[in-house]
Amino acid sequence: MSYTFGLDDVAFLRSRHGEKALDTVSGLALTPASMLSDITEVRGRYTPHDAALIETVRNRRRAAAKLRDPAELLLTDDGLQQATASVVAAHRAAEIAARFSASVVHDLTCSIGAELRELVRVNGIAGVIGSDLDRVRLAMARHNVPDATLLVADALTPTSTADVLLADPARRSDAGRIFRLDQLTPPLLELLATYAGRVLIVKCAPGLDHQMLRNRFGFDGEVQVTSLDGGVREACLWSGPGVETRRRATVLRTRPDGAVSEFEITDHEDDDVPAGDAGEWIVDPDGAIVRAGLVKHYAHRFGLWQLDPQIAYLTGDSVPAGARGFRVIEQVGVTEKVLRKALAAHGCGPLEILVRGLDVDPDQLRKKLKPKGDRPLSVVLTRIGRKGTAFICEPGVRF
Repeated sequence: MSYTFGLDDVAFLRSRHGEKALDTVSGLALTPASMLSDITEVRGRYTPHDAALIETVRNRRRAAAKLRDPAELLLTDDGLQQATASVVAAHRAAEIAARFSASVVHDLTCSIGAELRELVRVNGIAGVIGSDLDRVRLAMARHNVPDATLLVADALTPTSTADVLLADPARRSDAGRIFRLDQLTPPLLELLATYAGRVLIVKCAPGLDHQMLRNRFGFDGEVQVTSLDGGVREACLWSGPGVETRRRATVLRTRPDGAVSEFEITDHEDDDVPAGDAGEWIVDPDGAIVRAGLVKHYAHRFGLWQLDPQIAYLTGDSVPAGARGFRVIEQVGVTEKVLRKALAAHGCGPLEILVRGLDVDPDQLRKKLKPKGDRPLSVVLTRIGRKGTAFICEPGVRF
């Protein structure tokens, strides 16, 4: 169980004494082995705020892989889990500034202010407003983003005339992760109805059934699916004046030097691609491209083709920059006997198994195959027509 902060905790953490206490606690290991002695030390010096100090330091450490300058932040565990990664938020902030120049942006569910931090840094945004009903998170946001205007307000009650509205409905409850649109907080369809006719950006789970949203509920805006460093982070809905009806995949990757590369593709591009035999490479498109339904558009742009019209694996004689490719060694059947024999012939040891279109558990299959060699290999299992097919490949390479 994570610690539940109170307003008095936040006031203490923001004070000069609290800042010094955080510096002291940051020097402790706070590992399972040291936790008992660490808690005793902090409790002896900083009661009644000892738990708040320890939780803050631990949250900051967890935030290091997600948020910019985490050592400056006040945050709750739930707020951290829901917060948008800084790289993704910064990309969105820059896009808002470019598409809606000199706008005032209002984050209707600002929480601890992770998105606000990136909005206030961007030239071209005239003003930033944040609102939330959780007064503790809002107090933390006041510390994290002193340049934003902050309000206590319900996301479903219009409280500003901002040019662009931003919302991130909560997708977790005490019972766990939420999947139904009407159980989000606030409910997605109510958000769309409340702000109809205004520019509204809503962050949703990456598995959002955006086709159902269009067909059943009449959503006519833009669906943007974003990935960061190979992991799909969100499906974002853009609606209102000046927003096109389209699907878009945004692929962000962090380079070794810390810079971020960007690749985008939309359904406005051609999607006329053939299906045929495997080329030199099997190409596994980024998850954002797959979830946005843009595999064929991506294949057309880079001269690839499909193994099967219904399967997201692509093939070709080259691999696009940023994609993961598997050089084909051999094509075989999918029975355990056939796979075991083929892998043994190639001296397979460490084995990666990728599956699309077949009901196969990669971990269970790997245990059954029991490769005993030294050569690392990858196996791509898929369906071509009604027939299962396996491609034995060299280990996947990111180009």
